[in-house]
Order: sequence, then structure tokens, then C-alpha cells
Amino acid sequence: MMTDPIADLLTRIRNAASEKHEKVEIPASRLKANIVRVLKDEGYVKNFRLSRDEGIPVIKVYLKYSDEGSSVIQGIRRVSRPGLRRYSGYELFPRPLSGAGIAIVSTSHGVMTGSKARQAKIGGELLCEVW
Repeated sequence: MMTDPIADLLTRIRNAASEKHEKVEIPASRLKANIVRVLKDEGYVKNFRLSRDEGIPVIKVYLKYSDEGSSVIQGIRRVSRPGLRRYSGYELFPRPLSGAGIAIVSTSHGVMTGSKARQAKIGGELLCEVW
């Protein structure tokens, strides 16, 4: 049994991007799918697809690379974790790399970026930062 499935998702994406893989398969959950959806909406991954592999739901994440071949995701970091949850009001959400990156937040209105949560004035759990 895995204690932190979100950290596993981020590690799989980080490792696949560093090895220049075209896609990575991740065991699916609704929260993971929402995090990957935010990554796609913000332009960090090309696409993703939910499917079943021998009855087990998986998310296939298609990674995105620049013209030079480097990954669009330069860094991805888990902030809140099972042993130490990080909650924040909308005013205090971080701006990774002075706004060049995004913070992904779980709110009562779903998973969204920190900037969208700030605009909607909704606080929540700070899941991870991507740049």
C-alpha cells in the first residue's frame, strides 16, 4: 500500500521527463486525474488519457518537450504531504519562480492553480509546485 500517491505521481512524471520518455503510465485516481488536467491546461504536459489496463484504471500522461529537446517541466515538488499537511488562505499561496511556475491547490471548488484560487478568493491545501 502506498502512503503518498500524489508524490508517486510527481516522481513518475519527473523521472520520465528526465529520461525523455514520450509517455508515462500512472495508476489512476480522481485526484491524480485532476492534477494532470491542471498540468495540461497550463501547458506542462501535451495530453493525458484515462484508460483501463487489464481492468486496472491508469492515466497515460504524454509529456511535452521544447524544440531543443528539454522537458517543459523543469521542476516539480510536493509541498503538502500525509505527515504534514499545508493549508493556506488565498492571499498566501506561493508564486514559484516569481510567477513563472504554478502552485496546484486542492480547494472546496476542485483542484486548480494558485492564481485561479486567488482570483476566486478560495483557500485550500497546497499540493505541489511546478516550474
